[in-house]
Amino acid sequence: MALAGPTAAPLVALTRLPLWGRYGLLVFGLFLYGLSLRLMLDARVGVAPWEVLHLGVTRHLPLSIGMVSVLTGVLIVAFTALRLRERVGPGTVVNVVLIGVFLDVLGPLVPDPDALAARWVQFVLGVALLGLATGTYVAAGLGAGPRDGLILGLSRVTGWNVARVRTGIELVVLAVGWVLGGLVGWGTLVFALGSGPAMAAGLALYGLGRGRSR
Repeated sequence: MALAGPTAAPLVALTRLPLWGRYGLLVFGLFLYGLSLRLMLDARVGVAPWEVLHLGVTRHLPLSIGMVSVLTGVLIVAFTALRLRERVGPGTVVNVVLIGVFLDVLGPLVPDPDALAARWVQFVLGVALLGLATGTYVAAGLGAGPRDGLILGLSRVTGWNVARVRTGIELVVLAVGWVLGGLVGWGTLVFALGSGPAMAAGLALYGLGRGRSR
């Protein structure tokens, strides 16, 4: 749903790119998404629930967090496609692979600040960037992320609304990740409170009143 007026949605024209341009937009959005997650990870004040899980898994297996992210995405897509019969678009496959790759590639390049104030600035920047990243890759219109497919499929099968399913999944993921030794901190709460508004703002830049995230 487009927002009224060009000033309300300055990037809306990018949603009408030809197919090759939309793939470019998708890849750029996923790069920003990987960068935003890396900024939050290296701030070391807490991370999003799925990254808590991924970090927890790395404590027990000789895998990078990017590789854990990729493998988790593959398992989710397989489950949603085979058991929940959710459609897998080309953007879903690209999403599974590239976010994990960008997480690992950007590791040596993202600052790892010592001062607590700098770490919080970096974390908040990561949350804000996540919103832009979400709007960018959703604007490409090439398929839902694997975790969205899982939420939508479970919502359809159980009859529960999307908000209830998403909250339930993220609480379970957070609990499992915490038990495995993933990083839970005040940043996890800040993410929970700030990621929704950030994503809404990012979607609005492209004239999207609603959309799907990772």
